[in-house]
Amino acid sequence: MCILWNPRHASIDMFTCVNALKILVMGGTRFVGKAIVDHLLIDKHEITLFTRGNNPYPNGVRHIKGDRKTSDIDKLEGLKFDVIIDCSGRNLSETEDVIAKTGYPEHRFIYISSAGIYSYSESLPVEETSPIDPNSRHIGKAETESWLKNEGIPFTVFRPTYIYGPSNYNPIEKWFFDRITYSQIIPLPDQGMGLTQLGHVADLARAIKVSLDYKIAENKIYNCSSAKAITFKGLVYAAAKASGSNKDELRLCSFNTSKLDPKARKAFPLRLPHFFTDTSLIQRELDWKPIYSLERGLEDSYLNDYTLLVNNKPDFTLDNTLF
Repeated sequence: MCILWNPRHASIDMFTCVNALKILVMGGTRFVGKAIVDHLLIDKHEITLFTRGNNPYPNGVRHIKGDRKTSDIDKLEGLKFDVIIDCSGRNLSETEDVIAKTGYPEHRFIYISSAGIYSYSESLPVEETSPIDPNSRHIGKAETESWLKNEGIPFTVFRPTYIYGPSNYNPIEKWFFDRITYSQIIPLPDQGMGLTQLGHVADLARAIKVSLDYKIAENKIYNCSSAKAITFKGLVYAAAKASGSNKDELRLCSFNTSKLDPKARKAFPLRLPHFFTDTSLIQRELDWKPIYSLERGLEDSYLNDYTLLVNNKPDFTLDNTLF
């Protein structure tokens, strides 16, 4: 382990080079976890995955098959790790159960939270200190954050906005690609001028890997996403460009949001009010910035995921409920 001077910070111990670490990844073969594991393997870390075994895992890792919500979690009893990365925890009890079996990690506990815990705000961008929505569907993640602080576990929390990229199982970019590809009407709230924010999964994975090297990241919470917001209409146009479609041939149609829950995502995949976060803290403290522009990221999703889908039969019936 070595200490290097980082002129961006006031003290000499803000940057720490870490050697190969023993890392437990809860989840790690589906989307976010998969990207994290791929990045960690580059640095030759010793990786243990705990997953239900529904997806293949890479060579060079140890795999423990189990459902964390059952007694399978006992398989972690007595195992010790330098780092624990929780990609799949949604509720406090799930994270408590992991720590109960392994004890505190020697170096860091990385928790993937969500920017979805923030309350609606008239002041944008949303900062890490902004109020939490007690009724958020992600409130279990906020409770886990508080528990980590109170327990004294060395942690770093990441609050991404909408994560996209290959293997995304959430209908974010696919929602737009489907309607563009199948020449459907594309419903947009209030003329499509609402602002949103996406972050590529590889940029999030890289931020997590980088944070392990920074002492200043200990006991910190970071928003993590693209540096720019984009309008819904701009997102449609970017998706069209990524798919090689002519934006002038798109059929955009505005719908009235006044009778919809602002956080409803059943018919439209994104928050309806303006929503984007301030990522200046992570950029400043970890010398991190996104590599993927939205255009490049959507092209990555389209070419390396969407075009490879088998028997893709999108259902557009919910679109009718918006008009």
